[in-house]
Amino acid sequence: MDLPSITAATEAITGEDVKGAGKAIALGVGAGLGSIGAGIGIGFIFGKEIESVARQPEMKSELESIRWLGFALTEAVAFYTFIFGLIAFFLS
Repeated sequence: MDLPSITAATEAITGEDVKGAGKAIALGVGAGLGSIGAGIGIGFIFGKEIESVARQPEMKSELESIRWLGFALTEAVAFYTFIFGLIAFFLS
């Protein structure tokens, strides 16, 4: 009975395969960390806005525009993180 050797399996893995796997892992970790940061930021924004409206309900309409601006800017940071990860993935 002839069993396949371990060296035959490892010879098929090239440096290019390892580099591609490393780039994919880095993209996933980078996008994940960017998403976590944006999620924390958005939660902080909405939590503080709810707290502010509870303290001064008459300011609700003024705070709403500020809330959406903060939400959009925080979400843009997550989007930029993902785009920069893709750029690094495809151009490296």
